[in-house]
Amino acid sequence: MTGQRIKTSRLIIVFLNLIIFSLNPFLLNYASGCTVAVISGKATPDGRPLLWKNRDASAVDNKIVFLKGPKYEFIGLINATDKKALSVWAGINTQGFAIINAASSDLADDEKGGAENGRFMRQALGECGSVADFERLLEATNGRRQVAANFGVIDAHGQACFFETGKDSFVKFDANDVRMAPFGYLVRTNYAFTAPEKFKGGGYIRFERISHLFEKALGEGRLNLEFILQEACRDLVNEKLHSFPLTQPLPSDPACPLYINTNDTINRNSTVAVTVFQGATNPAMSYLATMWVILGQPIASVAVPIWPSAKEIPSPLTGPSTSALNESAKRIIAFLYPDVRGHMPQYLNITRLRTYGGEGVLTRLLRIENEILQKTRVQVASWEKAKPAPEEMADFAQNLALWVMASLKTAFPDLLKEIQIN
Repeated sequence: MTGQRIKTSRLIIVFLNLIIFSLNPFLLNYASGCTVAVISGKATPDGRPLLWKNRDASAVDNKIVFLKGPKYEFIGLINATDKKALSVWAGINTQGFAIINAASSDLADDEKGGAENGRFMRQALGECGSVADFERLLEATNGRRQVAANFGVIDAHGQACFFETGKDSFVKFDANDVRMAPFGYLVRTNYAFTAPEKFKGGGYIRFERISHLFEKALGEGRLNLEFILQEACRDLVNEKLHSFPLTQPLPSDPACPLYINTNDTINRNSTVAVTVFQGATNPAMSYLATMWVILGQPIASVAVPIWPSAKEIPSPLTGPSTSALNESAKRIIAFLYPDVRGHMPQYLNITRLRTYGGEGVLTRLLRIENEILQKTRVQVASWEKAKPAPEEMADFAQNLALWVMASLKTAFPDLLKEIQIN
């Protein structure tokens, strides 16, 4: 009987721990990670600041929503299960103020630190029209916020910063300050430079890799939107293991495909979305501030542009339970990560990625994405000359998103035949 009571007690303890973990957003937050960057307009070829986030999370269903705050309207990335849109994980408002985050557990004072990262970003989008406003919000909430994050922000006034932020304090890193960012950009993963204890956070391998990628892109004069979307966010290299899966020879025997573990790559098995914000060059052009979003793991999806000034979200990017683009990415991911046993969902089938349809998954995705980029360049060039009505921007975004979904179904007919285009 004593042995049975001990066994029962242990089972109860395990069960309670599982409940605590599932209900604690802090713990869930740090079960994942993100790779992020902020780039000053001084470092980009077109003078527009950039803000990037690869979102790594346990929530595989993501969508975009249009929301109204106390002062400003905005668009944001949320968990599809968040029916009230209480937390926003990346977003931009009609003033051209954009915000992202990377959770940083080494800035947390206790187990609640970081629990409200998403809620705080939602608040900032609704109340802040500039980076200066955001800094004032941080000052006003010192000691009263449950956050632990590297917050990245840009605005239409040329500001581009990271704020390493805990409950009681924050430290500002300005991408325009040559003492902090000699090349005009800053990158972060899931640890803070100002943490009280060193080497506690995570993402060190990703930080080294993205630093090398940015250095190379800067030297080649291509630190731009295309570099982030088509190279950085989809990167599968693990430099520690000398693993370069897109260029190394594939096994000759198709029965023995090449696999890699994507826990420590920039495109991770836990990456659920990508956002890249193109800021406006000045407040008068804030209507052109753009959010590029990839719903799903970037090696299985494409980037689509949206604008807060359009005041609507294209139907393939939203929905009551999930979004069509997100669902399409999940189908492609199921093909690329076919083994569901144990920890095998961490392993990407590189052979399938490189040989699908005789040319590979990425080749087909980038062909579609290049057309998206070109169509958008042409449209934005006309909007620069004459400010469009919100309806015109909404119509362009909707039609482009519908074209994207149709193109994906054509490119991957066997994988996406059941996807509905709404």
